[in-house]
Amino acid sequence: MVLRRIIIGMAGGAMAIVAFGFIVFANAVTREPDPQYASADGIVVLTGGQIRISEAARLLAERRGARLLISGVNPKIGRASLLRISALDEETFNCCVDLGYEALNTVGNADETRRWAEALGYDRLIVVTASYHMPRSLAELARAMPGIELIPHPVAPDAVRRGAWWLDPAAARLLASEYIKFLPAAVRLAVARGMAPWQAAPVTAASGTPPKS
Repeated sequence: MVLRRIIIGMAGGAMAIVAFGFIVFANAVTREPDPQYASADGIVVLTGGQIRISEAARLLAERRGARLLISGVNPKIGRASLLRISALDEETFNCCVDLGYEALNTVGNADETRRWAEALGYDRLIVVTASYHMPRSLAELARAMPGIELIPHPVAPDAVRRGAWWLDPAAARLLASEYIKFLPAAVRLAVARGMAPWQAAPVTAASGTPPKS
């Protein structure tokens, strides 16, 4: 009986911690960060929406990085379509934009970005993705590239900009789904850093206010 109460108590405590963590997570990814204007060696955008690409292209046009990697491009999408989405001039796109077609998920994005950064000798990257996707992206990128500094530049889609997310079932489901995916990524990063803590590079503050999708 005592053991059963202990197990129930521990399970209840774990559930409470997870629930509290979700609230912290949801509030963090729906809050607009203070605007900053950091620069880096390069810029990487994880595909998943046109606004992400156009925002990353804007940073490239502002020379916040020397090159831009679009990671996880759908093979069915050609350069012409990406050029149009980016709104860059053709000369800039052809000279300074690299397309990654191999990544199928966030882990793949991290591996693809690591190879790109290593080939170019970059050690400081601006990371562009959706605000709700940013924590998991940073965890996977930091695990794959412990020696590279990552500067988050989140883009906030309309789905998480509608005010009280807890009153919007669609937004709440989206955030809950991403939180569930983030937890194992965070654990993997913690384990990796525990095994080689001296290799971990810092993640700096967000580099800009998320534009409206």
